[in-house]
This record gives sequence, C-alpha cells and structure tokens, in this order.
Amino acid sequence: MQLSQTTVTTILPVVDLGRARAFYEGKLGLQPLSKPDGKILYHCGSGDIALMPRDAGTKAEHTALSFEVPDIAAAVLELEGAGVRFEDYDMPGLKTEGHVCAMGTEKAAWFYDPEGNCLCLHEDMTTKH
Repeated sequence: MQLSQTTVTTILPVVDLGRARAFYEGKLGLQPLSKPDGKILYHCGSGDIALMPRDAGTKAEHTALSFEVPDIAAAVLELEGAGVRFEDYDMPGLKTEGHVCAMGTEKAAWFYDPEGNCLCLHEDMTTKH
C-alpha cells in the first residue's frame, strides 16, 4: 500500500458541534457529506475534514489545516464578508498586510474556528505566471 496515493482526512476536535457546523457550513460554505460515528464529514478537493465531537477541546498551538486558494486576497475578502475574522501579526519574520503574510513562495492568512482550531488560507506563488 502506498499512503501517498490515499485520501487524507484532517480530524478537528470540537466541543460544540452545532456551533462548529454553523461556522464550517455557514461561513466557510462547506457541505456536509455524512455523519459517520457521530462526526461530521466535509469533502475539500482531494481530502476530507471531519469534525469530531469531544468533551474537551484539544487546542493545538499550530495551524491545524490550510486551504490552498488561487487568489488569497479575494478569498480573504469573501470569507470576511461571511463573518470570518482574520488574525494580524507584526513580529520579526511574520508580518501581515491586509491579513496576508508573504513567505517566500507562498502567501498565507490565518483565522480560528469557534472551537479554537487555527486554520489557514494559502496561495502558492510558484504557479503564478
């Protein structure tokens, strides 16, 4: 078996499934596929996101998942219009302008879901001509 040929599912812990669904469906526009074993599943590109109910969150200090978008500025504006609040940073090595940070060959913008999971939009600049 070659794991590099499989579909990857990112599992995010959520305490309040209703609040999380309102965010992922209402603000991010994802459509639920199913509710296997009590979790909510969303298909995104070649992978999946599963919201897994937990009694207590397991908040990570890092970005839990990142959505690759073709135009990060447009994606930020669209999600802001839906009520997503983006983070801004001004520190050595990480400074955002218009919520977007340029980092070598990519641009990125970060936001949190209502459960405290850090999410990201990123744009690969190597595919631009």
